[in-house]
Amino acid sequence: MTTIVPTSEEDPYLAIVRFTSQLAWADAGPEVAEPEVSRLCKEAEESIINGKWLDLATLMVTSADLVSAKISEKDLECTYTIICNLVKNANSPEEVLEMVKAIAAKVIQQPNDKASLRLKILFNLYNLVDHPNARFQVYMKALELAVNGKVTEYIVPSFKKIDSFLKEWNIDIKDQRELFLAIAKVLRENKSFAKESLQFVTNYLATFSNEDTQVLSEAKEEAVRAVIEFVKAPSIFQCDLLDHPAVAQLEKDPNNAPVYQLLKIFLTQRLDAYMEFQNANSGFLQTYGLVEEDCVAKMRLLSLVDLASDDSGKIPYASIKNTLQVNDEEVELWVVKAITAKLVACKMDQMNQVVIVRQVSNLLLFRFICVNPKSHILVLHICSCISRCAEREFGQKQWQSLRTKLAAWRDNVRNVISTIESNKATEEGTQTSSAAQGLTVR
Repeated sequence: MTTIVPTSEEDPYLAIVRFTSQLAWADAGPEVAEPEVSRLCKEAEESIINGKWLDLATLMVTSADLVSAKISEKDLECTYTIICNLVKNANSPEEVLEMVKAIAAKVIQQPNDKASLRLKILFNLYNLVDHPNARFQVYMKALELAVNGKVTEYIVPSFKKIDSFLKEWNIDIKDQRELFLAIAKVLRENKSFAKESLQFVTNYLATFSNEDTQVLSEAKEEAVRAVIEFVKAPSIFQCDLLDHPAVAQLEKDPNNAPVYQLLKIFLTQRLDAYMEFQNANSGFLQTYGLVEEDCVAKMRLLSLVDLASDDSGKIPYASIKNTLQVNDEEVELWVVKAITAKLVACKMDQMNQVVIVRQVSNLLLFRFICVNPKSHILVLHICSCISRCAEREFGQKQWQSLRTKLAAWRDNVRNVISTIESNKATEEGTQTSSAAQGLTVR
């Protein structure tokens, strides 16, 4: 096995050039190899002397890429560690950026060869540079490598930090769009990340909110993809796609109007509307890879959520049967499915053939815990929630409802606090009176 042995006599950059060039030309024979190795080493030496770090980086990554399949992971990591450290010698931020682009481009060129190590090399390069845009460029290459090299599991955890990354990189809208789509592409590699993938596509679409019609059209393809992803996902029942202009434009597009209509049905209507749509648009499901049984099942759950949102808090079995278009025996099965999916919190009254949805009244329930009996400090635990059924969308109507409920809660809190203060004052007055009476007796 070939091993890199650092020496104190030769510059590490020159040692890497010599090592990789000798290996690259090994099969050509000494007559051809030696002159080429000498030429490359001389070229590298001149770059070092003249401070041409970009030229040196380009030379080194080219040689390293040629021999990457011939050397061990340890040697490849060592080689690129030295190459990546070149960025510290750059003469300007612009040169740092160019060096980073050159190195990263070569690292991802052979994604099927030691993919996880190559990703590690990119992470190392990322940590070596301070230039925000250079870091962004490295991260984008890492996303590309993760997909092509099928090592997405190593980069997915970093998505939790995207908000802080965006602040650090301070990239423009165009780069943000590129980033969101790249992340969504990574997440699509694993079906368990369907919700997260849709969220990043939604983030992408949100960047078009203030754009004109011409620019909006650029997002049309992804808008369609987002709608189809939402409809396909068996565990996603809420989204705010209808609020985005990038999606709304589909309604006026003859080719994509059915896509928008389908989204509207899934977010605001019931199963009967979906069945009408399906009958009127034969072939639509097949065109977009949708499965009829899956769509019907999802619409049944969404229709049940719609029934549960009624203020009465009770749903007759007959209403569920008719709305979901199922047999009597299937009613409770679909209620259980909705509970399992955490769409509705309810209980079934089999005797009266109704489903009772647990909704919270305007009165707040408090649990008082005395942290210190002598300090009179009370901790209030609000034991209520706004609703016990999921909202299919959360728009202006839902915000207004939330505002009304919160206002009622605020007033109730004030009343509770007022009662506590009144009782406290009464208790203190009683204690003072008792103490005075005790003094009189003595």
